[in-house]
Amino acid sequence: MNLDECYYLGYTSKIHGKQGELTIKLDVDFLEECKRLESVLIQINKTDTSLIPFFISKSQFQNNSTLRVKLDDVNEIIDAKPLVGKGVYIPNSLLPTLSGNQFYHHEVTNFKIIDTNYGEVGQLNQILNYPKQAIFEVINTDKKEILIPVVDDIINYIDRANKTITVTVPDGLIDLYLE
Repeated sequence: MNLDECYYLGYTSKIHGKQGELTIKLDVDFLEECKRLESVLIQINKTDTSLIPFFISKSQFQNNSTLRVKLDDVNEIIDAKPLVGKGVYIPNSLLPTLSGNQFYHHEVTNFKIIDTNYGEVGQLNQILNYPKQAIFEVINTDKKEILIPVVDDIINYIDRANKTITVTVPDGLIDLYLE
């Protein structure tokens, strides 16, 4: 399975115990669902976009965002050592379904952005993830880039059926990019 078909869960942070159990530092909001995973995909080589599947025989939360797992065929420290510090993924098809104004970033790519005052702004090209703020990168019909902060107060409605996101951006923000 390829990286672009998968969702990043977190990374393997260390080995736990002599039987090669791994500790996964999770970077997700759906922690309860992670406890019920039957398998994960691990990116062994950062320069390769292919992922290797591993079945989980046992899992247990250590704290809010750390999951200890026992992977099939990883029975000793020597087996687990090459897996430490690697990205852990699941197929997008296994993600919990979100509704309302909650969304996964990959889910809304190519949605039309419609502002309540301005009208159709353009098409969502991607979501830029910055440390303090995620940003919608919107490309309008004139191929101009418009950046809109991803903030609950700005996002009014996500229509998955029609692939639109209705927003109300601060006055003048869109005009800044069109001048």
